Amino acid sequence: MTDYIYRKSGEAAGFRRGRYIYDMRGRAVGQLNGTHVHKLSGSYVGELCDDMVVNKHLGNYGNIGNPGSPGNPGNRGSRGCSYPDVLEKLLGR
Repeated sequence: MTDYIYRKSGEAAGFRRGRYIYDMRGRAVGQLNGTHVHKLSGSYVGELCDDMVVNKHLGNYGNIGNPGSPGNPGNRGSRGCSYPDVLEKLLGR
């Protein structure tokens, strides 16, 4: 089931799945931390209330951060596998 996000006018503007908010085209535009709504970059926007993102004048919950890069763990060493590596297809390279 899709949980839609609406504008004040009642028009559907996006939807949420898990802890992410998407626009109607399916592009991720925000993330949830409980009811706190943040941009993907991490900055606080407002609160999720009655399927809308609103300003409840609760203050600023700051920046939850962007996961960014966890760093490079280095080479784990070659592993034998009888199947071809297709990770580049996923990464778009």
